[in-house]
Amino acid sequence: MQLLIVHSDAEMGEQLARMVKDYSAHDCELVGNDSAALEWGRRHAKCALLLTQLDASAIDGLSLGGALSEIFPGLQTLFFPGYAATDRRLEVAQTKVFPEPIEGDALLDAIEEAGKAPAGRPDLFHVVDIIQMCCLGRRSGAIQIVRDKRSGLIFLRGGQLLHAETTGARGADALFEMIEWGRIEFAYDRTVRAPVETIRTQWDEALIEAVTLCKQEKALASQRRA
Repeated sequence: MQLLIVHSDAEMGEQLARMVKDYSAHDCELVGNDSAALEWGRRHAKCALLLTQLDASAIDGLSLGGALSEIFPGLQTLFFPGYAATDRRLEVAQTKVFPEPIEGDALLDAIEEAGKAPAGRPDLFHVVDIIQMCCLGRRSGAIQIVRDKRSGLIFLRGGQLLHAETTGARGADALFEMIEWGRIEFAYDRTVRAPVETIRTQWDEALIEAVTLCKQEKALASQRRA
């Protein structure tokens, strides 16, 4: 499997590339910014996995992932955000988001999992991972969430949740509905603004409440089946 690492810190990037080469059988190359990554993409026929910083000098990981996905259909992505691992409010199993200090074993497991993906499989993330990453990354704009034929929108400003909507729900109810979807595809647009504000609690409170409610609903459903 061909990997591409995009990291603005040459020393950290080299450490990541060396870890991949030492502890896996995959080919790995390193570049330092978006322009170099796109140039690399135009010169290569294959790339199965992108490992990129979320935000850094000359790097916008969300935009880069979208652009490289057009060159390499089925490209899988892992993100290195700028916030610390201790800033996370919720842990996600089989995460694809790795703040520092990066857990090497978890990263290698995620790389191997990406290598098992059949050709053309969508690049799936847990919806909690994406919301938490964008909020801690202080993003503004809109996240489109897609699961099969269902879709929803989440609006942010400076990392705060402002509004969420699906076909049948708005606000906290829509956020809860999307949490239930689990692993999803997503797209991000920094230019879109919230049409209304329906979520007025802090982003982490709203997210934790939705996750807690989802777990309670699943437990009740399991009890009813039993």
